[in-house]
Amino acid sequence: MKHITFQPRGVCSIQIDFDLDEERNIHNVRFTGGCNGNLKAIGRLVEGKNAAETADLLRGNQCGMRGTSCADQFAKALDQALA
Repeated sequence: MKHITFQPRGVCSIQIDFDLDEERNIHNVRFTGGCNGNLKAIGRLVEGKNAAETADLLRGNQCGMRGTSCADQFAKALDQALA
């Protein structure tokens, strides 16, 4: 299991932590800061899911006029972890 810590930009959350298993499935997603209930829900929804497929699903999601969102930043974290 590989642990990843990512510092998002342009959003309310200040840190995203998660684990990737050998098959590149996502586990133990934790956002620090941001909209607590919504971000916990994202963690639950993606638990055990394939990282590349999840990144494709979340990439480009925007929060207001920010041009990004916590979900989009999580996709960036997944992309970086998979590179």
